[in-house]
Amino acid sequence: MSQKEAARAFLTMVANRNIREAYDNFISPRFIHHNQFCKGDRQSLMAAVEQAAKKNPNKKLEVRRVFEGGDTVITLSHVTQNHDDPGAAVVHIFRFEENHVAELWDLGQQILKDSPNENGVF
Repeated sequence: MSQKEAARAFLTMVANRNIREAYDNFISPRFIHHNQFCKGDRQSLMAAVEQAAKKNPNKKLEVRRVFEGGDTVITLSHVTQNHDDPGAAVVHIFRFEENHVAELWDLGQQILKDSPNENGVF
């Protein structure tokens, strides 16, 4: 499996509530992340993702673009919390080591219902 396929598979599994399996298959035991809302280790982020899945059971994630260069994969996804939510454009930056995600960054931008930009966020 390529790094691009692994990044997409990880996000898809997490979105489908297969969180522990996704972490077991794709995340390095030495994993670190840069989400500012929880501690920077593997277990803390996995617990936060599990809690968010319980809080938002209708959350959806659709990967729209995937870019790869060297050990880095960048995804651009559309994330919604429920059917009526216009959602957010979310960027994940994955750094791979030995075929596993070793480091992760995530950034998001809310999608405006009445944006003046005719191109949209995707």
